Amino acid sequence: MNIHEYQAKELLATYGVPVPAGFAAMTVEEAVEASKKLPGPLYVVKAQIHAGGRGKGKFVELPPEAKGGVRLARSADEVRAAATDMLGNTLVTIQTGEHGKQVNRLYVTDGVDIAKEFYLALLVNRASGRIGMVVSTEGGMDIETVAHDTPEKIQTLDIDPATGFMPHHGRAVAAALGLTGDLAKQASNTASKLYDAFIGTDAAQIEINPLAVTTDNQLLVLDAKVGFDANALFRHKDLMALRDETEEDPAELEASKYDLAYIKLDGDIGCMVNGAGLAMATMDIIKLNGMFPANFLDVGGGANKEKVTAAFKIILADPNVKGILVNIFGGIMKCDIIAEGIVAAAKEVNLSVPLVVRLEGTNVEAGKDILANSGLAIVPANDLGDAARKIVAEVQKAA
Repeated sequence: MNIHEYQAKELLATYGVPVPAGFAAMTVEEAVEASKKLPGPLYVVKAQIHAGGRGKGKFVELPPEAKGGVRLARSADEVRAAATDMLGNTLVTIQTGEHGKQVNRLYVTDGVDIAKEFYLALLVNRASGRIGMVVSTEGGMDIETVAHDTPEKIQTLDIDPATGFMPHHGRAVAAALGLTGDLAKQASNTASKLYDAFIGTDAAQIEINPLAVTTDNQLLVLDAKVGFDANALFRHKDLMALRDETEEDPAELEASKYDLAYIKLDGDIGCMVNGAGLAMATMDIIKLNGMFPANFLDVGGGANKEKVTAAFKIILADPNVKGILVNIFGGIMKCDIIAEGIVAAAKEVNLSVPLVVRLEGTNVEAGKDILANSGLAIVPANDLGDAARKIVAEVQKAA
């Protein structure tokens, strides 16, 4: 689960992380009032969407020369103008896709004079099984570009969760940023507080870009992106209250109601699979056979009729879907039970696109019999390769 920048900063501030003063605004008037609470004379008005690249983004409804989703303002009138441009309009950035996201919230912060910008992020390093702290002197720009063009400017420090953040980690962060004296102490303290926030909230990622040194030698977090481990949110009801469902894909939101792992893709073959690894293999083999998956959908090991029906409805809600491939390994759930769910779901949703089903595992023969005697145009498959070839052939035949 991701949260907005203003929420991230408010959360990090509770852990002692230094952030500029700022206020969220849902209306133009709230934005103006927010600026009056700040010392000024410089303000920053930021569009709040779950995507990066806001500063370089473009609003669909505004002229091409209009500024992006992060603007400087030097008066309440300029704050009003920026807020009027942004609220209710669609911002397209490098991360939103061509359709963009509607801006429903703003963040008005105190402007600062920046002397230097850095990059600092915390994430789980899957390779080492530790918390990775990614540090770079090249802040304020796309870290992906830095990683590609000048990878030597990025350093990763691993922190053993058994020991936690230690003084030598703080010194290493300061050294990686080239900071000395009081700024080195600030960097060490900020990194320590960020680590506390990461552990305390069960975060999946905390990204600070930029972490800035001001002209009066203060280290401040000027932008923050925070995401949480969804599997740990049951421990954090306060964090769940920060969820903004309007920022989520409607299909993915609907899938979450049924505990389905769903991600929409750009292809035309809908996939329904149990198990993330099997789902990835299914998507790969569809591509190998010349077409593209329309989604990642893992119904999990405890698939039942309700889940399968919901999965079919979600897949078919995508107008790009021209066929569905069901690839199920019956372990915890028996194949005959799964087959009954597939038949019931296909009838309920009035399935109108080709459907290929591959079953394997416990009671597989009984499951195949149920599909064969269903009276539906379900094409059985013997293995994954056979399933991929058949769904591609069926879609091409129906075209």
